Order: sequence, then C-alpha cells, then structure tokens
Amino acid sequence: MNENRQQTPWYRQGAAVIPRHLHLKSIGTMLFISLFFGAYFYLLKDPAYPTTVMPITLLDRLIGFQPLALPMYLSLWVYVSLPPAFLATRRELHGYGLAMAGTCLAGLIVFYFWPTAVPAAHIDWARYPDVEFLKSMDASGNACPSLHVTTAIFSGIWLHHLLRRFDAPQWILIVNWTWCIGIIYSTLATRQHVAVDVLAGLALGVLGACLSLRHRMDTDGVGEVR
Repeated sequence: MNENRQQTPWYRQGAAVIPRHLHLKSIGTMLFISLFFGAYFYLLKDPAYPTTVMPITLLDRLIGFQPLALPMYLSLWVYVSLPPAFLATRRELHGYGLAMAGTCLAGLIVFYFWPTAVPAAHIDWARYPDVEFLKSMDASGNACPSLHVTTAIFSGIWLHHLLRRFDAPQWILIVNWTWCIGIIYSTLATRQHVAVDVLAGLALGVLGACLSLRHRMDTDGVGEVR
C-alpha cells in the first residue's frame, strides 16, 4: 500500500479520499458549525458574569485596520472544511470531530466563566459596510481565546499532517500555512480581536491539535475504506 501511495501523485491521493463518506463529512461539518454558533451566540448575548475588556498591546497598535482583510477572515469557513474532507475512514472522521469539538468546548467554557470583549476601535464602521455587517452579526464579546484563531491553527496543523501523508510538495505546505497565517492576521486587521485573544487562541488550538494527532488513529488509512 505504501508503494502504491508513493507512485500515485499527491493530488490524486487527495481527490480519491474526498468522496469517501461524503455525506458524513458534509452533514457533520454543517451540524458542527450550527451547534457551535448556537452555543457561541447564546453565551455572547447572555453572559453569566461581568465582562472583562481585553487590553491593547503594542502589536495591536502596529497592525492597522485593514477592511480588505475581511475576505480572508471569512475564508475560515472554507479552510476548516478541508481537513475532514481529506480523511479516509469513519474512525478518523469521528476522532477528528471529537477533537475539534473538545477544543472548541474548552473555549466556550472559558467564555462562560470569563466573558471578555475587545475594546472599542473608534472607527466609523458606516464607512465600511461589509465590516459593519460583520460587527452587527458578531459583537465584540467572546473575545479570549479567539476561537477563530483556535480553529484556524487546529485546521492548519491537521492539514499539514494530511498533506505530508499524501507526499504533497513543499509549495502546497507553504500555501497551507500562508492561508492559516492570513486568517490569523485578519482577526487583528478587522479589529475582531486583540493580540492577547490571538495568543490565547493559538495556545488552545496548538494544544488541541497536538493532543489529537498524538493519538490519531489509522495512520495509513488513506487506502482503507470503512
């Protein structure tokens, strides 16, 4: 099986596993996002404790507001769907889903016991209607840790692992990390988060991804159908 994988181009290996358990991947991803947002917005609208405003650091002052970063910010929802798309077996999908859910649950627990918010940006959002719409949908609460960053880095680490399993070339790995870093940057550039939120989100996402990959099942499951 390993010899066949080495002979098959990486993009064909990836394309071969995408259709496997497609209904589970598509329905599971949509269901997870729906449940997550339900809990997220509930905590956002009804905080159980007084809200702490996060501090502004030097990094926040160095990174200016960039409305053009909004598409990159929104691209997270495409990015997070890529790792499960490249998983081959139900066992891997279940393990990945539980790991992502557990990581996000940890962040939601923090939001419950320690509600936080980003400080006012003093920007006339009416000049930037697209960003203003985002602000109206996703208020300044549930700031630390940034689950936008958490899910991005979690997905980035897993996607790197899966691309290496397919023997993908170096430039694809660079594209992956460029996209991931762009999403992380966009959380600051759109003023959705401050640097402290980002650092906490990175810590949570890296921890969740590393723990889940340490116990990852079916290391050679590309050629296995279950």
